[in-house]
Amino acid sequence: MQTNEEQTPGYGADMHCERAAGYIRKCCGKEDAAIHFLVGGTQANLTVIGALLKPYQGVISSEWGHIEEHETGAIEATGHKVLILPGTDGKISAAQVEDLCRDHAHDENHEHRVQPGMVYISHPTENGTLYTKRELKEMARVCRKWGIPLYMDGARLGYGLAVTAAAEERQEDWPSLPDIADLCDLFYIGGTKVGAMFGEALVITNKAYQEDFRYHIKQRGALLAKGRMLGIQFEVLFEDGLYVETASHAVAMADLIRQACVQRGYSFLYETVANQIFPIFPERVIRELQRNYVFFVRTRTGEVKGEPHAAVRICTSWATTEANARQLAADILST
Repeated sequence: MQTNEEQTPGYGADMHCERAAGYIRKCCGKEDAAIHFLVGGTQANLTVIGALLKPYQGVISSEWGHIEEHETGAIEATGHKVLILPGTDGKISAAQVEDLCRDHAHDENHEHRVQPGMVYISHPTENGTLYTKRELKEMARVCRKWGIPLYMDGARLGYGLAVTAAAEERQEDWPSLPDIADLCDLFYIGGTKVGAMFGEALVITNKAYQEDFRYHIKQRGALLAKGRMLGIQFEVLFEDGLYVETASHAVAMADLIRQACVQRGYSFLYETVANQIFPIFPERVIRELQRNYVFFVRTRTGEVKGEPHAAVRICTSWATTEANARQLAADILST
């Protein structure tokens, strides 16, 4: 509201976008990175993937990748196939990518098959898990060996960076933002899921993909006329560390709920450390909790002592209050 009377250029060419891009470059340690602001994650994914792939290429993804599970075939609509690999807790490994690329290259009929053209990963993943710095380094090594870009979907990146920030003094192996900028050719910093009204900041560190990228953004309908609305949000989130601060709150709230599950003796479908947790509850407990809480029932896991159990997905955010998190924890302990 304070900027509504300002006279600024449109389409992200304003002073707020410029300042926000400067803050992001500084946080990434990449003064030559190209920064573009897009409205949403699906637009970012289809714009990047559609721009980088040749017509006969596909994008490698985990079976749980957002582009495979929750984007209504947006990538296929660009004319490119999603090449699925079975994930481990939502992650794919460098060894899997190596095997896929080698198998294609050594196939005598490789020109009859879709060529692997890039790797797509999420951090955190759809299953709430994180890539370690070692895993990311190995993935980058394999991608560079085969000459394909590594692209990270960072819709929830703030929550992963919050874990990194909390673990720095313990010297745990989680990647920082400069690590990600060094190892990924492109990635985006999610705003929509981490407190912004809307918007994602695409960071292109590989100069080979920077030229004329705004043409791709415009063609995909992702270039916002009132670009300052995106720039202002990232300007505020990155000028003084607010981005990680708000995400850290969500991780702390998830920890409260996670500890209650552990105390009650419940196990987890996936071992996570960020803002998504996947506890396995008796189905009677799920029904009881659903009277007051909204969460996603992920999958039935069988029976324990004759009682049906299922895994649920509980997700905290920047807006989760401590009172609500503590109430859920108390209800888990008492149900």
